[in-house]
Amino acid sequence: MESKDYTQDGTVDLHGHPALASKTGKWKACAFLVGYEAFERMAFYAVASNLVVYLTTQLHEDTVSSVRNVNNWSGSVWMTPIVGAYIADSYLGRFWTFTLSSLIYVLGMVLLTMAVSIKILKPTCINGVCNKASSSQTAFFYSALYIIAVGAGGTKSNISTFGADQFDDFNPHEKKLKVSFFNWWMFSSFIGAFLATLGLVYIQDNLGWGLGYGIPTAGLLLSLFIFYSGTPLYRHKVRKTKSPAGELLRVPIVAFANRKLRVPSHPSELHEFELQHYIHSGKRQIHHSPIFRLLDKAAIKQDNLNPSKPPCSITQVEGAKLILGMAMIWVVTLVPSTIWAQINTLFVKQGTTMDRRLGSNFHIPAASLGSFVTLSMLVSVPMYDRYFVPLMRRRTGNPRGITLLQRLGIGFIIQIMAIAIAYVVEVRRIHVTKIHHITGPKEIVPMSILWLLPQYVLLGIADVFNAIGLLEFFYDQSPEDMQSLGTTFFTSGIGVGNFLNSFLVTMVDKITGRDGGKSWIGRNLNDCHLDYYYGFLLVISALNLGAFLWASSVYVYKRDVTEMKEGCVQMEAKSLDTTPLGLQV
Repeated sequence: MESKDYTQDGTVDLHGHPALASKTGKWKACAFLVGYEAFERMAFYAVASNLVVYLTTQLHEDTVSSVRNVNNWSGSVWMTPIVGAYIADSYLGRFWTFTLSSLIYVLGMVLLTMAVSIKILKPTCINGVCNKASSSQTAFFYSALYIIAVGAGGTKSNISTFGADQFDDFNPHEKKLKVSFFNWWMFSSFIGAFLATLGLVYIQDNLGWGLGYGIPTAGLLLSLFIFYSGTPLYRHKVRKTKSPAGELLRVPIVAFANRKLRVPSHPSELHEFELQHYIHSGKRQIHHSPIFRLLDKAAIKQDNLNPSKPPCSITQVEGAKLILGMAMIWVVTLVPSTIWAQINTLFVKQGTTMDRRLGSNFHIPAASLGSFVTLSMLVSVPMYDRYFVPLMRRRTGNPRGITLLQRLGIGFIIQIMAIAIAYVVEVRRIHVTKIHHITGPKEIVPMSILWLLPQYVLLGIADVFNAIGLLEFFYDQSPEDMQSLGTTFFTSGIGVGNFLNSFLVTMVDKITGRDGGKSWIGRNLNDCHLDYYYGFLLVISALNLGAFLWASSVYVYKRDVTEMKEGCVQMEAKSLDTTPLGLQV
């Protein structure tokens, strides 16, 4: 067997043997991963989309408490991947971390289905009115929720990066295919979310919570069967550094120790291994960048240095710089993540107060409007890839059409438009309540729930730009041995955004409701000022856009060696080549 039949990036099969390029990886392997993602997202959104309704109608929590609890749980789901990524990058690898975590995820879904199905585990209901849940019932329900969060920590952080690992960056053809991977990946995620918000939410509201949670639990089990069916086709990356996080932390420690030394005027005077070292080790060399110059002190050569403690290489220093740069971009994604958190919380509560009739007999579940977020995504992703990218590529000469940060900026602007429309619609809803003298918490406002449709659709379009863009950005810009941990910048941003929304809702309620004042977000949405809260979100979103523009202007993209053969070295500075969205094997 000639060496050219093997992958050039050093990936192996499950048994540790070099992976055959012709028989493994690419879209024929990713098809199984995409199938898993669709079912897993269906399970997650079946719980997340309608959770605030379950908490208020079945467990009798008030609006602020239910919104806070949904945000805290959602935040945990998106934060635990940090731990899962660390375990994968430092110890078990992506495949085995995913395997263990998926079993925990399934256990949580089974327990949650039991919590809403078994009589002694759920509140008793008479004529549709449920008693308050006992402390043991509440504890069982929340335990199941947070077991799901723990399981998601190991699956969410590894499944998308494991998918990206199926493409060989040193193979020009596979490198082109990889550019479309994240679009298709999110496309499959959107399909799962669409099925959950359109179909499963209706089942939960009309046919029972047990069936509404039981179906996605069965789907999750099916998704694992799909995932493991593709095992012979998967490629696995070999860890090239014993402790990637340890090497990263060493850079600021050494830089601090050398704080009194002067940084050389030219990068060539800093410590770096010869190119041959990277060729033999299979690692990628990252080239010097002019930002965060203080960290360059970690690579200063010293004549009297202990040989057992050499200085950091430029590549190690640049890895630390990449993390700092990504952290800078991460900070300015928190407010947009807070806007996204409204979809499963206040937008749903807002919808429950409005006229949900569609025809004479059918009532739209308030949480089902979330399906229009995913529907607009499903329509927009192919349009973005087939029409927008080629158009912009001809104008800019950039293979991706626009840069990753430009893609994020467009998404953030569309989000601001969405929250502005949400503010205007809420002003009108409150105006209608005053005209019709509606003050009761359960009175229905004579205003169609379809008024909320534009804000849902715009958030879906925005997500095509910023959600996919963020996932690709953090994967693309991460140091090679920390790509699982790098993509947790994406998940943790969503998590912190949920916690931030929980904090804001709680503080705004306390501040505006003190001394007998009317809370902006009270138990009774027909007698509060939710429009003021949306206005507040609009202001901080506009300010955050300014911060994002500044961060983008100073960010420097990673420059590394992506191809090395027979003395020829190719440096990748930003965007890769791309082709129209297509599933090629």
